[in-house]
Amino acid sequence: MRLSRSLLPTLKETPAEAQIASHRLMLRAGLVRQTAAGIYAWLPAGFRVLKNIERIVREEQDAAGAQELLMPTIQSADLWRESGRYEDYGKEMLRIRDRHDRDLLFGPTNEEMITDIVRQSLRSYREVPQILYHIQWKFRDEVRPRFGVMRGREFLMKDAYSFDLDYAGAVVSYRKMMLAYMRTFQRLGLKAIPMAADSGPIGGDLSHEFIILAPTGESQVWYDAAFEEIDYTSDAFSHASAEDLEKFFGMMTSHYAASDEKHDAAAYERLAADRRREGRGIEVGHIFYFGTKYSKAMNAAVAGPDGKQVHLEMGSYGIGVSRLVGAVIEASHDAAGIIWPDSIAPFRAAILNLKMGDAACDATCERLYDALAPNVLYDDRDERAGVKFADADLMGHPWQIVVGPRGAAAGTVELKRRATGERTEVSAESVLSRLA
Repeated sequence: MRLSRSLLPTLKETPAEAQIASHRLMLRAGLVRQTAAGIYAWLPAGFRVLKNIERIVREEQDAAGAQELLMPTIQSADLWRESGRYEDYGKEMLRIRDRHDRDLLFGPTNEEMITDIVRQSLRSYREVPQILYHIQWKFRDEVRPRFGVMRGREFLMKDAYSFDLDYAGAVVSYRKMMLAYMRTFQRLGLKAIPMAADSGPIGGDLSHEFIILAPTGESQVWYDAAFEEIDYTSDAFSHASAEDLEKFFGMMTSHYAASDEKHDAAAYERLAADRRREGRGIEVGHIFYFGTKYSKAMNAAVAGPDGKQVHLEMGSYGIGVSRLVGAVIEASHDAAGIIWPDSIAPFRAAILNLKMGDAACDATCERLYDALAPNVLYDDRDERAGVKFADADLMGHPWQIVVGPRGAAAGTVELKRRATGERTEVSAESVLSRLA
């Protein structure tokens, strides 16, 4: 993409309404624009990040055996009345009525709808287990939306739902999702800590939230260093059997991890001093097991091996996809701007032409651009070098390819790594071999 022809409206000044780093930087880097309180339009660069996160989430859900579908955003109130949650959910639910006076709602979550789909579709114990997921926009009418996409009213979420014949099967599904989440967050370049949690209005009695570490996080967390040392994407965690999942879950739950509300200072002090870690954290995912809470209320059952009807055991698994964009920035930025992990950056590299119109500079930049497109942004604007450097740092491209007249004439460019600031002078060919 050529910057001179792109909708990437960067801002020099920080908007007054932006209170936290991710909100400031998302507005300044031209990722989003607010259209109403807690509702944002995603501009091209921000949308690319959103789609990259969505891709990684989808790949790990698919690898765990989950099947993707797509449910509508508008739901019938009758389903929620059937489950007993319509009146209980509160004012966060956006309730609407169509021209035929039918009560509808903009879905804040999908337990009722997926249960209805499954009860219409499954008949026998031979058809379970099932894990179904979708990536869909949700709406919750927050009384005070703030912090940009971190606490907006409209948000993109991956929500998955498991259906099993018995408790033992439900626990296997739960553990599959926990492993998929840890792999997902590691691939996003994040350190994630799973913590036992309250299940809140969704209900249930087995629940974990996933906290990613960020200096500006909303809660204090304490944890064992083991969580920083495990490579969840290694072959050891691929194609995990039920026994492997049991070992994994035992490992996850045996290491100390707690946020403010559940912190046990005495238990934490029993850790060896060199194993103790603490910091700030942001919640980006939550998983629940809630048994037959919805399947009994809505009569979602299958014929068991003995022919008797068995209400399905269920779990629910959410990841805030749009929230993750803000959370990654909170975890990875500096005074100059965003520092994107390679896996989700809108562009892998930016080409900075420091002298537009210079034959050698233009030729080198065009050659690099042609070879690296579409994952490179070419700053071909007629701007001063300082402006181009500042915008590249602000937008957070993992690599900057700096092309000046002297280097271009000699066949070299400067390659800068955004995360470390390291700069090296290399040939254009070596840039291509490294980044192509």
